[in-house]
Amino acid sequence: MAKTLKTHRHPEDHVDLDYGMTGDILTRPTLVLNRSWQPVRIASAARCMIMLWNGTVKVVDPESFQLYDWHDWSKLQPRDGQATIRTVQTALVVPEVVVLQEYDKIPVKMVTFSRRNLFRRDHYQCQYCGKKPKTTDLTIDHITPRSKGGTSTWENCVLACIRCNTRKGSKTPEESGLKLKRTPIRPTWTRLFAPPQNRISSWSKFISEAYWNVELQE
Repeated sequence: MAKTLKTHRHPEDHVDLDYGMTGDILTRPTLVLNRSWQPVRIASAARCMIMLWNGTVKVVDPESFQLYDWHDWSKLQPRDGQATIRTVQTALVVPEVVVLQEYDKIPVKMVTFSRRNLFRRDHYQCQYCGKKPKTTDLTIDHITPRSKGGTSTWENCVLACIRCNTRKGSKTPEESGLKLKRTPIRPTWTRLFAPPQNRISSWSKFISEAYWNVELQE
């Protein structure tokens, strides 16, 4: 049975997706970038296809970085092994990455609360002992633990090495005998926090950038 998904350009616009043919493909994740090519969220393939139809997004080829609108994307012939969505008229390649055509998230001159920016603010340094271990040995610590009502904000999160983080556990710094090197604050925007200028080279790089740059839940 076909499923009709309505768009927002005109009341009569729709895309007929054959659920009998597509199955779970409609729910496959697609990475959504803003106009600065920064990851902002993950949406279903069905949702992204609707946004593509409406002109809200364009598809990004993760290898060549070529952009496709609905007209061009719908004409591509699926290659062997590519996930496709079967419609009444044709087969559409499922997009892996799309980029928004309107600016979304990260207001100009505001620093995104992300892992990368938290590491930059704290200079890749444990905020309790002052050591600079390998990046993989640094964790994000909630000064007031979440179990005690602490929130994930600039003012309540700092970098901590594994040793200090283990010592602190679910206690406050005072309860664990630790002292912060400096009071954490929301940083002001500087070139240090500017979006990366180098293009993302592949889908795996998109995932890496998403881990570091997607806004953390406050």
